[in-house]
Amino acid sequence: MNTLKEFNEYIKQGIVKKQAKDNSRAENLIKESERRFISLKVYLKKIELNDENANDVIENCYNIIIGFIRSKMLLQGFNSSGTGAHEAEISYLRELNFSETEISFANQLRYFRNGIMYYGKQFDKEYANKVMNFLFNFYPKIKKCLKI
Repeated sequence: MNTLKEFNEYIKQGIVKKQAKDNSRAENLIKESERRFISLKVYLKKIELNDENANDVIENCYNIIIGFIRSKMLLQGFNSSGTGAHEAEISYLRELNFSETEISFANQLRYFRNGIMYYGKQFDKEYANKVMNFLFNFYPKIKKCLKI
């Protein structure tokens, strides 16, 4: 797993570009992340978390988190793309004053989600619970950052 660089390094490398603020796209991403968050809670009330569905829950949590981060970047006039874009987005949490512990966990989640997507890595219920707890703690903090 790569160590995250400072956010400015991703700008210097061209992975993150400064652009006009995109409030419309940001609002759409916020709405989609909110929808996914609500849907995840409904899913978890109806279906017990287990080793078989752990990867699905982990991926959903990651998508919710990254959607909120992207929306905040768009509100600030940043857009990331290409190789390293997800790392840059996680690094952006430093700009939002998240703790290094939170950033480290989010980066680990990014790395593990990549393992699920591209290498068929399987995670268990225990790790999925940690990810859900992280999301539920992350959610109110990121919402405060997203005041439009």
